[in-house]
Amino acid sequence: QVQLVESGGGLVQAGGSLRLSCAASGRSFSRYTMGWFRQAPGKEREFVATIDRIDGTTYYSDSVKGRFTISRDGAKNTVTLQMNSLKAEDTAVYYCAASSAYGHVVAAGSYNYWGQGTQVTVSS
Repeated sequence: QVQLVESGGGLVQAGGSLRLSCAASGRSFSRYTMGWFRQAPGKEREFVATIDRIDGTTYYSDSVKGRFTISRDGAKNTVTLQMNSLKAEDTAVYYCAASSAYGHVVAAGSYNYWGQGTQVTVSS
């Protein structure tokens, strides 16, 4: 079992920045590929970013590429999502997730564990 707890959400103006953190506990953090997803009201959960468990390479959705950065700290068992140049359409509940699959995992169904989510609201 892996427990994931997100933090760092809030209200920010368009063009601003937020930094989300996800603290993992339980089984070895290094065993999992980590990802961030988001879900806006009335929409399906969508992939945002993922980071490979072996080489630390990253992969992003087109909608956030160049604005968001995912990173992980094995010593602290945390994964972060730095979000810059935020837009109103980035408003959603953001979820941290852990997958036992390898590589860049983009399908929500491939993730085994999920956090409770943190709200991000961007005002225009």
